[in-house]
Amino acid sequence: MKASQFSDAQKAFILKQGAGISQATFFNWKKKYAGMLPPEMKKLKQLEDENARLKKIVADLTLDREMLQDVIRRKL
Repeated sequence: MKASQFSDAQKAFILKQGAGISQATFFNWKKKYAGMLPPEMKKLKQLEDENARLKKIVADLTLDREMLQDVIRRKL
């Protein structure tokens, strides 16, 4: 995913002004950040990053578990 060139404060300001970005970007940001202040937007980004990290950990652990179960099945 491409990183945004705008900070959270800039996104909040642009949403209020409605200028300087494409309509598609405006509506995507409005859907995601409607009514949020920059600190709330920053917290949302942190939570999304943590969620992605945790999902990766779960996927890795699930794969490890499947491999171990496969080894156990072959030994029996």
